[in-house]
Amino acid sequence: MSGYAYSCAAVTVSNGVAEVALAATGKGNRMGPDYWDQLPRVFEQLDGDEAVRVVLVHTPAEHFSYGLDLAAMSGELAELTAPDANATVRTRFLAVVKKMQRTHTAVAACRKPVIAAVHGWCIGGGVDLITACDVRLAAANAKFSVREVKLAIVPDVGTLARLPAIVGQGAARELAMTGDDFDAVRAQRLGLVTAVYETSEALLTAARAMAARIAKNPPLTVQGIKQVMNFTSEREAALSLDAVALWNAAYFPSEDLQEAMGAFMEKREPVFKGR
Repeated sequence: MSGYAYSCAAVTVSNGVAEVALAATGKGNRMGPDYWDQLPRVFEQLDGDEAVRVVLVHTPAEHFSYGLDLAAMSGELAELTAPDANATVRTRFLAVVKKMQRTHTAVAACRKPVIAAVHGWCIGGGVDLITACDVRLAAANAKFSVREVKLAIVPDVGTLARLPAIVGQGAARELAMTGDDFDAVRAQRLGLVTAVYETSEALLTAARAMAARIAKNPPLTVQGIKQVMNFTSEREAALSLDAVALWNAAYFPSEDLQEAMGAFMEKREPVFKGR
Protein backbone atom coordinates (compact mmCIF):
# COMPACT_ATOMS: atom_id res chain seq x y z
CA MET A 1 0.00 0.00 0.00
CA SER A 2 1.20 3.50 -0.82
CA GLY A 3 -0.28 6.96 -0.47
CA TYR A 4 0.06 10.70 -0.84
CA ALA A 5 0.15 13.39 1.84
CA TYR A 6 -2.45 16.16 1.59
CA SER A 7 -4.35 18.07 4.25
CA CYS A 8 -7.63 18.02 2.30
CA ALA A 9 -7.72 14.23 2.06
CA ALA A 10 -5.92 11.06 3.05
CA VAL A 11 -4.98 9.18 -0.13
CA THR A 12 -4.01 5.51 -0.12
CA VAL A 13 -3.39 3.13 -3.05
CA SER A 14 -3.74 -0.64 -2.85
CA ASN A 15 -4.41 -3.30 -5.50
CA GLY A 16 -5.13 -0.72 -8.17
CA VAL A 17 -7.66 1.22 -6.08
CA ALA A 18 -6.91 4.70 -4.75
CA GLU A 19 -9.07 5.79 -1.83
CA VAL A 20 -9.46 9.53 -1.36
CA ALA A 21 -10.80 10.03 2.17
CA LEU A 22 -11.92 13.65 2.44
CA ALA A 23 -10.63 15.37 5.58
CA ALA A 24 -12.86 17.77 7.48
CA THR A 25 -11.85 21.45 7.57
CA GLY A 26 -14.71 22.33 9.86
CA LYS A 27 -18.17 21.21 10.90
CA GLY A 28 -19.78 19.09 8.21
CA ASN A 29 -16.59 18.34 6.26
CA ARG A 30 -16.73 21.77 4.62
CA MET A 31 -14.60 22.69 1.61
CA GLY A 32 -12.03 25.25 2.68
CA PRO A 33 -8.99 26.81 0.96
CA ASP A 34 -6.88 23.63 1.18
CA TYR A 35 -9.60 21.66 -0.61
CA TRP A 36 -9.76 24.05 -3.57
CA ASP A 37 -5.97 24.34 -3.75
CA GLN A 38 -5.06 20.68 -3.33
CA LEU A 39 -7.80 18.48 -4.81
CA PRO A 40 -6.77 19.21 -8.44
CA ARG A 41 -3.24 18.08 -7.58
CA VAL A 42 -4.61 14.94 -5.93
CA PHE A 43 -6.44 13.92 -9.10
CA GLU A 44 -3.65 14.96 -11.43
CA GLN A 45 -1.31 12.72 -9.44
CA LEU A 46 -3.79 9.83 -9.47
CA ASP A 47 -4.32 10.30 -13.20
CA GLY A 48 -0.59 9.89 -13.82
CA ASP A 49 -0.04 7.00 -11.40
CA GLU A 50 0.05 3.72 -13.37
CA ALA A 51 -0.61 1.80 -10.15
CA VAL A 52 -4.05 3.41 -9.93
CA ARG A 53 -6.92 1.95 -11.95
CA VAL A 54 -9.93 3.21 -9.97
CA VAL A 55 -10.52 6.04 -7.48
CA LEU A 56 -12.95 5.84 -4.57
CA VAL A 57 -13.97 9.10 -2.85
CA HIS A 58 -15.48 8.86 0.64
CA THR A 59 -15.00 10.31 4.10
CA PRO A 60 -14.62 9.03 7.66
CA ALA A 61 -16.41 12.19 8.85
CA GLU A 62 -20.06 12.22 9.92
CA HIS A 63 -21.15 13.93 6.70
CA PHE A 64 -19.88 13.74 3.12
CA SER A 65 -19.78 17.54 2.88
CA TYR A 66 -21.77 20.63 3.80
CA GLY A 67 -20.13 22.32 0.80
CA LEU A 68 -18.22 25.59 0.73
CA ASP A 69 -16.66 26.63 4.03
CA LEU A 70 -18.02 30.20 4.09
CA ALA A 71 -16.18 31.10 7.29
CA ALA A 72 -12.78 29.91 6.06
CA MET A 73 -13.27 31.49 2.64
CA SER A 74 -14.75 34.78 3.90
CA GLY A 75 -11.46 36.65 3.70
CA GLU A 76 -10.96 35.72 0.06
CA LEU A 77 -14.58 36.41 -0.88
CA ALA A 78 -15.39 39.51 1.22
CA GLU A 79 -14.26 42.13 -1.31
CA LEU A 80 -15.65 40.10 -4.19
CA THR A 81 -19.21 39.98 -2.82
CA ALA A 82 -19.71 43.70 -2.13
CA PRO A 83 -22.64 45.17 -4.13
CA ASP A 84 -20.42 48.06 -5.31
CA ALA A 85 -17.65 45.75 -6.62
CA ASN A 86 -15.98 47.44 -9.60
CA ALA A 87 -14.71 45.85 -12.81
CA THR A 88 -11.32 45.02 -11.30
CA VAL A 89 -12.95 43.23 -8.37
CA ARG A 90 -15.34 41.37 -10.65
CA THR A 91 -12.42 40.26 -12.83
CA ARG A 92 -10.70 38.87 -9.73
CA PHE A 93 -13.94 37.13 -8.78
CA LEU A 94 -14.10 35.53 -12.23
CA ALA A 95 -10.59 34.15 -11.66
CA VAL A 96 -11.64 32.72 -8.27
CA VAL A 97 -14.67 31.00 -9.81
CA LYS A 98 -12.54 29.54 -12.60
CA LYS A 99 -10.04 28.22 -10.06
CA MET A 100 -12.80 26.54 -8.03
CA GLN A 101 -14.35 25.09 -11.19
CA ARG A 102 -11.00 23.51 -12.11
CA THR A 103 -11.06 21.63 -8.79
CA HIS A 104 -14.02 19.49 -9.79
CA THR A 105 -13.17 19.45 -13.48
CA ALA A 106 -9.96 17.69 -12.43
CA VAL A 107 -12.13 14.90 -10.99
CA ALA A 108 -14.15 14.57 -14.19
CA ALA A 109 -11.02 14.78 -16.36
CA CYS A 110 -9.14 12.09 -14.44
CA ARG A 111 -8.80 9.14 -16.84
CA LYS A 112 -9.40 6.70 -14.01
CA PRO A 113 -13.06 6.03 -13.11
CA VAL A 114 -14.14 7.73 -9.89
CA ILE A 115 -16.72 6.28 -7.48
CA ALA A 116 -18.32 8.50 -4.81
CA ALA A 117 -19.62 6.84 -1.62
CA VAL A 118 -21.96 9.29 0.13
CA HIS A 119 -23.30 9.19 3.67
CA GLY A 120 -24.80 11.95 5.79
CA TRP A 121 -25.34 15.37 4.25
CA CYS A 122 -24.11 16.20 0.75
CA ILE A 123 -24.89 19.87 0.15
CA GLY A 124 -23.90 22.46 -2.46
CA GLY A 125 -20.24 21.87 -3.23
CA GLY A 126 -20.68 18.25 -2.17
CA VAL A 127 -23.17 17.82 -5.03
CA ASP A 128 -20.73 19.63 -7.33
CA LEU A 129 -18.11 17.03 -6.43
CA ILE A 130 -20.23 13.90 -6.81
CA THR A 131 -21.64 15.02 -10.17
CA ALA A 132 -18.03 15.11 -11.43
CA CYS A 133 -17.65 11.43 -10.40
CA ASP A 134 -18.56 8.51 -12.66
CA VAL A 135 -20.59 6.43 -10.21
CA ARG A 136 -22.39 7.51 -7.05
CA LEU A 137 -23.49 5.19 -4.24
CA ALA A 138 -25.22 6.21 -1.00
CA ALA A 139 -26.00 5.07 2.49
CA ALA A 140 -29.64 5.17 3.60
CA ASN A 141 -28.86 8.18 5.83
CA ALA A 142 -27.59 10.29 2.92
CA LYS A 143 -29.35 13.59 2.28
CA PHE A 144 -28.74 15.94 -0.61
CA SER A 145 -29.44 19.56 -1.49
CA VAL A 146 -28.52 21.93 -4.30
CA ARG A 147 -28.66 24.61 -1.63
CA GLU A 148 -27.05 27.62 -3.37
CA VAL A 149 -30.34 29.27 -4.32
CA LYS A 150 -31.06 29.74 -0.61
CA LEU A 151 -27.93 31.91 -0.45
CA ALA A 152 -28.80 33.94 -3.56
CA ILE A 153 -26.08 32.12 -5.53
CA VAL A 154 -26.26 30.52 -8.96
CA PRO A 155 -24.35 27.23 -8.50
CA ASP A 156 -21.09 27.78 -10.38
CA VAL A 157 -18.71 24.92 -9.54
CA GLY A 158 -20.23 22.08 -11.54
CA THR A 159 -23.75 21.08 -10.50
CA LEU A 160 -25.60 23.02 -13.22
CA ALA A 161 -23.06 21.81 -15.77
CA ARG A 162 -23.31 18.10 -14.94
CA LEU A 163 -26.47 17.32 -12.94
CA PRO A 164 -28.90 17.61 -15.92
CA ALA A 165 -27.05 14.87 -17.82
CA ILE A 166 -27.42 12.61 -14.78
CA VAL A 167 -31.00 13.20 -13.61
CA GLY A 168 -32.56 15.01 -16.58
CA GLN A 169 -33.36 18.66 -17.16
CA GLY A 170 -36.68 18.72 -15.33
CA ALA A 171 -35.40 17.21 -12.09
CA ALA A 172 -32.19 19.25 -12.20
CA ARG A 173 -34.11 22.50 -12.61
CA GLU A 174 -36.48 21.61 -9.77
CA LEU A 175 -33.65 20.77 -7.39
CA ALA A 176 -31.63 23.87 -8.28
CA MET A 177 -34.56 26.31 -8.19
CA THR A 178 -36.17 25.06 -4.96
CA GLY A 179 -33.03 24.19 -3.00
CA ASP A 180 -35.11 21.40 -1.44
CA ASP A 181 -33.53 18.63 0.60
CA PHE A 182 -33.99 15.09 -0.71
CA ASP A 183 -33.09 11.70 0.67
CA ALA A 184 -31.21 8.69 -0.69
CA VAL A 185 -34.42 7.01 -1.87
CA ARG A 186 -35.30 9.95 -4.11
CA ALA A 187 -31.67 10.31 -5.19
CA GLN A 188 -31.77 6.72 -6.43
CA ARG A 189 -35.13 7.21 -8.11
CA LEU A 190 -33.74 10.24 -9.95
CA GLY A 191 -30.60 8.35 -10.95
CA LEU A 192 -28.21 10.55 -8.97
CA VAL A 193 -27.09 7.44 -7.10
CA THR A 194 -27.26 3.92 -8.51
CA ALA A 195 -27.60 2.00 -5.23
CA VAL A 196 -28.47 2.66 -1.58
CA TYR A 197 -27.09 0.65 1.35
CA GLU A 198 -28.50 0.35 4.86
CA THR A 199 -25.44 1.62 6.72
CA SER A 200 -22.30 3.64 6.06
CA GLU A 201 -20.25 0.51 6.68
CA ALA A 202 -22.25 -1.48 4.11
CA LEU A 203 -21.88 1.40 1.67
CA LEU A 204 -18.10 1.46 1.97
CA THR A 205 -17.89 -2.32 1.66
CA ALA A 206 -19.99 -2.24 -1.51
CA ALA A 207 -18.05 0.69 -2.98
CA ARG A 208 -14.74 -1.06 -2.36
CA ALA A 209 -16.10 -4.25 -3.96
CA MET A 210 -17.22 -2.30 -7.04
CA ALA A 211 -13.83 -0.58 -7.27
CA ALA A 212 -12.11 -3.97 -7.07
CA ARG A 213 -14.29 -5.35 -9.88
CA ILE A 214 -13.48 -2.39 -12.12
CA ALA A 215 -9.78 -2.65 -11.26
CA LYS A 216 -9.72 -6.22 -12.60
CA ASN A 217 -10.85 -5.08 -16.05
CA PRO A 218 -8.32 -3.97 -18.72
CA PRO A 219 -7.32 -0.48 -17.55
CA LEU A 220 -6.89 1.17 -20.94
CA THR A 221 -10.30 -0.09 -22.03
CA VAL A 222 -11.94 1.23 -18.87
CA GLN A 223 -10.22 4.58 -19.37
CA GLY A 224 -11.34 4.59 -22.99
CA ILE A 225 -14.95 4.05 -21.94
CA LYS A 226 -14.74 7.05 -19.62
CA GLN A 227 -13.03 9.27 -22.18
CA VAL A 228 -15.51 8.42 -24.94
CA MET A 229 -18.51 8.98 -22.63
CA ASN A 230 -16.96 12.26 -21.44
CA PHE A 231 -16.33 13.49 -24.98
CA THR A 232 -19.74 15.08 -25.40
CA SER A 233 -20.82 15.59 -21.80
CA GLU A 234 -17.66 17.39 -20.68
CA ARG A 235 -17.62 19.66 -23.74
CA GLU A 236 -21.16 20.72 -22.84
CA ALA A 237 -20.16 21.05 -19.18
CA ALA A 238 -17.28 23.35 -20.15
CA LEU A 239 -19.67 25.68 -21.99
CA SER A 240 -22.02 25.73 -18.99
CA LEU A 241 -19.14 26.44 -16.59
CA ASP A 242 -17.98 29.37 -18.73
CA ALA A 243 -21.52 30.76 -18.86
CA VAL A 244 -22.12 30.59 -15.12
CA ALA A 245 -18.68 32.03 -14.31
CA LEU A 246 -19.47 35.08 -16.46
CA TRP A 247 -23.00 35.34 -15.02
CA ASN A 248 -21.78 35.29 -11.44
CA ALA A 249 -18.95 37.72 -12.16
CA ALA A 250 -21.63 40.14 -13.35
CA TYR A 251 -24.47 39.46 -10.91
CA PHE A 252 -23.03 37.65 -7.86
CA PRO A 253 -22.42 40.85 -5.83
CA SER A 254 -26.00 41.78 -4.94
CA GLU A 255 -28.13 43.05 -2.09
CA ASP A 256 -29.87 39.68 -1.99
CA LEU A 257 -26.50 37.97 -1.45
CA GLN A 258 -25.70 40.33 1.42
CA GLU A 259 -29.14 39.60 2.89
CA ALA A 260 -28.59 35.84 2.52
CA MET A 261 -25.20 36.02 4.25
CA GLY A 262 -26.58 38.20 7.04
CA ALA A 263 -29.54 35.88 7.59
CA PHE A 264 -27.19 32.87 7.63
CA MET A 265 -24.98 34.43 10.30
CA GLU A 266 -27.97 35.66 12.33
CA LYS A 267 -29.86 32.36 11.93
CA ARG A 268 -33.02 33.98 10.58
CA GLU A 269 -35.15 33.77 7.46
CA PRO A 270 -33.83 36.01 4.65
CA VAL A 271 -36.07 38.53 2.88
CA PHE A 272 -35.08 38.79 -0.78
CA LYS A 273 -35.96 41.86 -2.87
CA GLY A 274 -34.43 41.02 -6.24
CA ARG A 275 -31.73 43.65 -5.99
